[in-house]
Amino acid sequence: MVKGRIHSIETFGTVDGPGIRYVLFLQGCPLRCKYCHNRDTWDPKCGEEYTTDEIINQALKYYSYMKFSGGGITASGGEATLQPEFLTELFAKAKKNKIHTCLDTSGFVDIDTIDPILDNTDLVLLDLKHMIEEKAKDLTGVGIEKTLKLAKHLDERNIPVWIRHVLIPGITDDVENLEKLGEFVSTLNNVERFELLPYHTMGIHKWENMGVDYELKDVPDATQADVDKASEVISKFGVTVFNKTA
Repeated sequence: MVKGRIHSIETFGTVDGPGIRYVLFLQGCPLRCKYCHNRDTWDPKCGEEYTTDEIINQALKYYSYMKFSGGGITASGGEATLQPEFLTELFAKAKKNKIHTCLDTSGFVDIDTIDPILDNTDLVLLDLKHMIEEKAKDLTGVGIEKTLKLAKHLDERNIPVWIRHVLIPGITDDVENLEKLGEFVSTLNNVERFELLPYHTMGIHKWENMGVDYELKDVPDATQADVDKASEVISKFGVTVFNKTA
């Protein structure tokens, strides 16, 4: 039986998809985002091993809450698609138990790898890090092309998507990036929600506890004014920004 390495589990999550959710933070990530608030998930060798049956059995304890609220299971990370066999099996078993499935991903994954997972995925939370290739590489260690390719593939498969973008003052809030973002999202037909996530510094302590330097420590939290300004730019392309609260 396939086992997965799990960093942590949130049994009553309310921000990673609709309703009350059983959220798995899987271990391992190929990105090196400078603003990562789960820095301790990067190492794929850490975490605790679980079988898919163990996860499903635990999640079913909260089934009544999930069903009543329109919730389900969310696989996040780290980058959940680094454990494709585990995730494919987990989502297949979730669907057999009538549990809504949600994948939270950076999109940095090959289509052939993610397609078996998508066969049993009800919703994808897709994080568009930065629309300008070189700036994306500087911010996350990888480019944005794989993510854009996945976004188009999800549209072709008609899999519902929530697009997310972290608004970082002085880094992702420039007009060029926001215009490219609004323009791209406007071409997709499967986007149920677009969210601007205001940057915050609450994850710095994880870096400090690991003895790792946090490069963005001098970057201020995004304000309501920052969110409103960015929303105006994106809205020009017919894209509705769901949340505007910093």
